[in-house]
Amino acid sequence: MIVGSGANDPPELRFAVDAVDALRTSAVPTLRFMVAVDAGERALRGLGLEIRLQIRAERRRYSAAEGDRLGELFGAPEDWSRSLGTVPWTETTLYVGPFEGRRLVELRVPCTYDFEVTAAKYLSALEDGEVPVELLFSGNVFWQLPDGRLQTARIPWDREASTRLPVAVWRDAMAAAFGDAAWLRVHRDVFARLQAERSRRRLTTWEDTFDELLREAAP
Repeated sequence: MIVGSGANDPPELRFAVDAVDALRTSAVPTLRFMVAVDAGERALRGLGLEIRLQIRAERRRYSAAEGDRLGELFGAPEDWSRSLGTVPWTETTLYVGPFEGRRLVELRVPCTYDFEVTAAKYLSALEDGEVPVELLFSGNVFWQLPDGRLQTARIPWDREASTRLPVAVWRDAMAAAFGDAAWLRVHRDVFARLQAERSRRRLTTWEDTFDELLREAAP
C-alpha cells in the first residue's frame, strides 16, 4: 500500500489532470494530458507508471443524433440503463524522473480513426460537449532511505484521476493529422472489388466512387 509518510515508508501518491489539449505537430493524432503527481513532502527517485484510460460514457447526456450513432455500441437508448457504461480506451506507460513534492508531467495519448476500435467509434459519434475520462495508475515508485539505500514499492490500481475531455479538443487532434479526411479499414478482398468498380466506372476519386454507389443504393 502507498500510504506511509515516514522516510522508510512508501510515499503516498495522488494524481490529478490539470489540462488536456491537442498536439498540432505530431505525426499521428495525439492528445496531451498534463498530469500532476503529488508525493506530499517526499522526495522520489522516480516513478514507472502504468496507466489505463477509460471513458465513463454513462456520465454524460446525449442528443438524439448521437444516440442514433451510438446504437451499434450500446443498443437503443431505452436500453441504456443496462448497456451504457465504461468504454476502455487505451493503456500506456510513463517514466517520471526524480522530483520532490508535486510535479507536472506530460502524458501523450495517440488517437486513431480506426472505427474497429470502440473508443474511436464512440468519440466520432459525439457532436460537442465533454467526455468524462478516468485515468487509473499503477506501477512502481522509487525512493531513497536515510541510509542511502534505494527502495521500491508497487503502486496499487486504486490511484486514479478524472477529467473531462472537450470533444472539440479530440477533433482538433484528428484534424491536425488528417484534415477533413477519415479512413475506413476493410478486408483486402473488399478493397479489390471497390477498386475494380472504381476503374470500371472510370471514377477519379474514392469520394466519387462512394457517392455514386450510395446514390444507387438510396431508396
